[in-house]
Amino acid sequence: MFSLNREQKICQIGNLRVGGQYGENPPLLIASMFQKGDQILDSRKEGRFDQDKAAEYVRRQEQLSQETGIPSLVAMVANSAEEMARYIDWFTSISDQPFGIDMWMQDKRLEAAEYAAKKGLQERLLYNSITPWDQDIRGQIIRLKELGIKHAVVQAFEEADPTPRGRLTCLNRLLDLIAEGGFASVLIDTSVMNLPAIAFSGIANRIVKEATGLPCGLASSNGTYMWKEARRLFGAEGFAAMNTSAQACSALLWSDFIFYGPIAAAPKIFPALVSASVMAATLRYHETGALPADDSNPLHRYFSDFVQKLHTAQA
Repeated sequence: MFSLNREQKICQIGNLRVGGQYGENPPLLIASMFQKGDQILDSRKEGRFDQDKAAEYVRRQEQLSQETGIPSLVAMVANSAEEMARYIDWFTSISDQPFGIDMWMQDKRLEAAEYAAKKGLQERLLYNSITPWDQDIRGQIIRLKELGIKHAVVQAFEEADPTPRGRLTCLNRLLDLIAEGGFASVLIDTSVMNLPAIAFSGIANRIVKEATGLPCGLASSNGTYMWKEARRLFGAEGFAAMNTSAQACSALLWSDFIFYGPIAAAPKIFPALVSASVMAATLRYHETGALPADDSNPLHRYFSDFVQKLHTAQA
């Protein structure tokens, strides 16, 4: 039911492992910073932000990642290459971890990648993303190869067919082009459009992983944060409950990575993903008899007695 017949690729982004069979590795949690409405921003145009608060958010996520065994990454949002350059300089001054750039316009995104390459950060950069809406997909990929960019997210969404199968249709058109980039890591984002469509993206994860073996994931935060009425209906606490439950459900739907939204939510998201990760690992055990090989997996970290009983039962 959950396991896949095709061998699954595990990508290595710095010290972060992404991909594999269902329940083998917890999802990579990707947080957003400097997105529209981020309260730490003072002036996007001038690149002014609360650096102390921003650093506190980064350190807290890194600590949660170390404590839980769930890998994490920060994706920074900017409207121009100049703005992104300031964020890259700031981030690399406080952390040695990989990071992502999150930019909508292809030309600005490439300019930011060029800046990161000049700084020698190709191995640490997650390029987000190559999309079916980009004006010159081949030219973009060729330029990324020239720059030595190693890790990229690829959006998969078919306007004419918004069903799970449509994501694979879109991806199949892009695969030959993507291969030209020689990327070490290709992460497929199955494009969440709203809250109920998280289910479609989860099914698409399975379809694409079965067809290609590539790591797949989604931005479940697109579904939760775009449901503007939820805060009026449920209040702040109710919204937080809805958001964290949707993220945890996403983790059970063949997600190798999750864009979970603003980094401020990390203290709620990581515990939710612990629950989902230990359940996914146990579901995998039920089907295959295999337990996570990594001792830092949340199942080993928090339920070692339970794991030992499973070993004993096997013996």
